[in-house]
Amino acid sequence: MKILKLRLLQINLLLIFCYTFAVADEKNQQFKKTYVIHMDKSNMPASFDDHFQWYDSSLKSVSDDAAMLYTYNNVIHGFSTRLTVDEAKSLEKQPGILAVLPEARYELHTTRTPAFLGLGKSVTQFPASEAVSEVIVGILDTGVWPEIKSFDDTGLGPVPRGWKGACEVGKTFSSSSCNKKLIGARFFAKGYEAAFGPVDETMESKSPRDDDGHGTHTSTTAAGSTVSGASLFGYASGTARGMADQARVAAYKVCWLGGCFGSDIIAAMDKAVEDGVNVISMSIGGGLTDYYRDTVAIGAFNAMAQGILVSCSAGNGGPYSGSLSNVAPWITTVGAGTLDRDFPAYVTLGSGKNFSGVSLYSGKPLSDSLVPLVSAANVSNTTTGILCMTGSLIPAKVAGKIVVCNRGGNSRVQKGMVVKAAGGVGMILTNTDDYGEELVADAQLLPSAAVGQIAGDAIKKYLSSDPHPTATIASGGTHLGVQPSPVVAAFSSRGPNPITPEILKPDLIAPGVNILAGWTGAVGPTGIQSDNRHVEFNIISGTSMSCPHVSGLAALLKAAHPEWSPAAIKSALMTTAYSTYKNGKPILDVATGQASTPFAYGAGYVNPVTALDPGLVYDATVDDYLGFLCALNYSRSQIKLATNRDFTCVSSKVYSLGNFNYPSFAVPLETASSRRGGAGVKSTVKYARTLTNVGTSATYKVSVSSETPSVKILVEPESLSFSEQYEKKSYTVTFTASSQPSGTTSFARLQWSDGKHDVSSPIAFSWT
Repeated sequence: MKILKLRLLQINLLLIFCYTFAVADEKNQQFKKTYVIHMDKSNMPASFDDHFQWYDSSLKSVSDDAAMLYTYNNVIHGFSTRLTVDEAKSLEKQPGILAVLPEARYELHTTRTPAFLGLGKSVTQFPASEAVSEVIVGILDTGVWPEIKSFDDTGLGPVPRGWKGACEVGKTFSSSSCNKKLIGARFFAKGYEAAFGPVDETMESKSPRDDDGHGTHTSTTAAGSTVSGASLFGYASGTARGMADQARVAAYKVCWLGGCFGSDIIAAMDKAVEDGVNVISMSIGGGLTDYYRDTVAIGAFNAMAQGILVSCSAGNGGPYSGSLSNVAPWITTVGAGTLDRDFPAYVTLGSGKNFSGVSLYSGKPLSDSLVPLVSAANVSNTTTGILCMTGSLIPAKVAGKIVVCNRGGNSRVQKGMVVKAAGGVGMILTNTDDYGEELVADAQLLPSAAVGQIAGDAIKKYLSSDPHPTATIASGGTHLGVQPSPVVAAFSSRGPNPITPEILKPDLIAPGVNILAGWTGAVGPTGIQSDNRHVEFNIISGTSMSCPHVSGLAALLKAAHPEWSPAAIKSALMTTAYSTYKNGKPILDVATGQASTPFAYGAGYVNPVTALDPGLVYDATVDDYLGFLCALNYSRSQIKLATNRDFTCVSSKVYSLGNFNYPSFAVPLETASSRRGGAGVKSTVKYARTLTNVGTSATYKVSVSSETPSVKILVEPESLSFSEQYEKKSYTVTFTASSQPSGTTSFARLQWSDGKHDVSSPIAFSWT
């Protein structure tokens, strides 16, 4: 009887499981998500009068209730919609459908700069303001706060004649919000709303208005008007201006409280191309995938093909290797470095020892008297208390004390809020191994100091050794002329390129630490809801800040050389960048305190004055990029997806990644454990490049510097003579390398010089 009951119980459980699985499966099939549908525009059936009819018919054939969110006409051809998994599979089988791509979600990569970059000098190569004012920089971000002085259009002439954009309106944004500086503003929310429901207009504006601050900061960094007397609570006071302060700004709001969605981003890129922008700046990143499945890479290719330079942030995943975003070779990928400006704060311990950190705190200071000092780990109710997470501190043990918190786990300003909420009177934020000596200042709401790992360890040692530890914190204002500078930011994402190791990324670095630029009126400088302070300028850090620096500088180069291609502009910025200080020593990596490498800085730190007159450039056409995809063994359909072009690789032609005309070199080499291995085995690879003369007649001679004797480098020919502008000359580089253990890396530099121009390229060797 017991056996029978047990058997009946097993059958009942099996039936319940099967029913639950079936219901879950049915719900899964009914659940809809957003897809971007890539159509083969050239193969529209003759029975349709236009592409919209064809798109609509294709969609209705698999779903009665689905509607198109967007139609795309420029950077890709197709539409986006909400489908079930089964509907998406069915649609993908139909003729004329190139791909049905699940929507990707992207995240934001969250004064003194022009002078540090040399833009304050009177240089004859600088383009006239009238030429710069014809250049339009499109910013894809969180929108804009149009009322700030950085969007003042005083002195600007009429809007460029080729501009086709618009100033879209909403409850919080009128047509008068735009002017001759901010010439266009649009918002794209259909993908976001499809995922999260209607925009909650009590929380954020369903308009181009920026409720976050990020978009206002990036757009004014790239092309903000000149504003005297700018500062954040007196810090970094001076004249604020964008890199191209006479250029026009067009804002495309694609990021919302819930993130940035692929269908909205591709719609904004599509519209930006149609509107007539010259540069697209995107401080946005997401997951990595093949170029033909990456909506940002696809959109960027087709923008590039129409003469638009696309600049993107490298990401804030450093100092870990292979942490890059936006690595397609037709994208300018920008990492972050520092300026020579700091905002010191001083920690004095009860032992008499003093330590320096940074802070942007502007409220009532602590008294000179020492107050009790505690480690968050000892006043917390969690095992991760040292991180000062929300609700983790015990008020009775924190009240009236300075609290030591570790960086990481949550935002730096959130840690300050946690300490303040628990009754703490100050915070010392200490770096760990991940951040080294990198110091990032924040406008905290209580007296604070962010210190490096060495100082942090010393403070913790004092805490553990003194039975009654005490401390105080004092602000030091703004300090200029900090040396060494620049250094590579620890957070800046690093190579090697995880998608195509043969392309060195990032391309270059630019100022991205403690950057002053315009800010929204919707939130305070910390971005935290409870921060009620209102500022017109804010100081923040990230590759999100370095990207618009390069975008604005690209606008300057476009104004000076309107005939240059995006590849030529990128080459000029890369080959004139510097990787050493004036004393010849390499730029440091703040994460390690040691010399940095091209995997961190790419070609180097941007130098716009020399970029205006680079002498030679490594140019690339659409056909060159198609050849690059052939070298990746892309099929005809994959090339169509990535480029919107019908192109078939020539079977008799040898395509080589090493011959792709890039301004830098990444050279994978064989290891001792490879199939041809053995410690004595040498491998030889040959790369080819072509230089275009954009200067006067000159003869250039080559030089090579290398840190390793394991690779012999032969350049042929050793000199190139140019007699006219836009003349092209080619050369080859042969690398003969000894085998090394897997994971070994080494670096070199190749430079062409005519005595006036130095055209430099980094070389990265990787044994894998």
